[in-house]
Amino acid sequence: MSAFDLESWLTAKRADVNALLDARLAQPSDDPGRLVEAMRYSLLAPGKRLRPILALAAAEAVGARIDAPMRVAAASVELVHCYSLIHDDLPAMDDDDVRRGRPTSHKAFGEATAILAGDALLTLAFAWLAEAAAQANAPGRYLPAIAALSRGAGVSGMVRGQARDTLTTPPATLEAIERLHLEKTGALFRAAVEIGAAAAGASLAQMSALGQFGDSYGIAFQHADDRDDSEHAGFAPQAGRRIHELVATAVAALGDFGDKAAPLRALARKLDASASAG
Repeated sequence: MSAFDLESWLTAKRADVNALLDARLAQPSDDPGRLVEAMRYSLLAPGKRLRPILALAAAEAVGARIDAPMRVAAASVELVHCYSLIHDDLPAMDDDDVRRGRPTSHKAFGEATAILAGDALLTLAFAWLAEAAAQANAPGRYLPAIAALSRGAGVSGMVRGQARDTLTTPPATLEAIERLHLEKTGALFRAAVEIGAAAAGASLAQMSALGQFGDSYGIAFQHADDRDDSEHAGFAPQAGRRIHELVATAVAALGDFGDKAAPLRALARKLDASASAG
């Protein structure tokens, strides 16, 4: 496991995801209101593609050989993530002007088109999952994948976290911040690994273990992101310790997967190392 080359693995997986997104969301000749152009503008902006990569890593951890339906299912998580960024940047939410080094969607296309682009990406994600199921040798495996994305994106996950984040009173304790992180960020990370695991035919025990990984990794990821962005500055001294603890929990959850989970372990330890260096 120590010899695993994470950076080469990430480069290859990211290139695969980018190519799939570009090919599957092609620019049509007829595009009323520049809707698809706006979708592509945000979806194809430079990014880490971490969520679909986690889905693929989870499928590999279960022992699957990645096939075309699994790739489509993994990519569906990026559609949901991108939709959330478009809506999060809107004036009614965070009112951000720049995302990934260029104007946000509502600045480039107007608020109405940005809202519609987000809506379209969200609904397209479930269409892609349904298509993946139709093409798979074991379509029944994709039912829990669809349920996982619904939970992670919806009222019990990311949307709930966004609603909590709009409250006028900010979180006052580390526990409250981590509840927000779990909903707003961790829920979609959990969905990503659950989608990959389900498509690979994971057992209930494997699904549970990978879900625990996704929760812990997601909270740690948001702690690290907040430190970089100077959010919740009062909790910064605790964040480094918590990232280390959460990464340890995430890695421990992978104990029964052996070498097949090397990418997931390496991703978690990279987050811990980055936080320690910061």
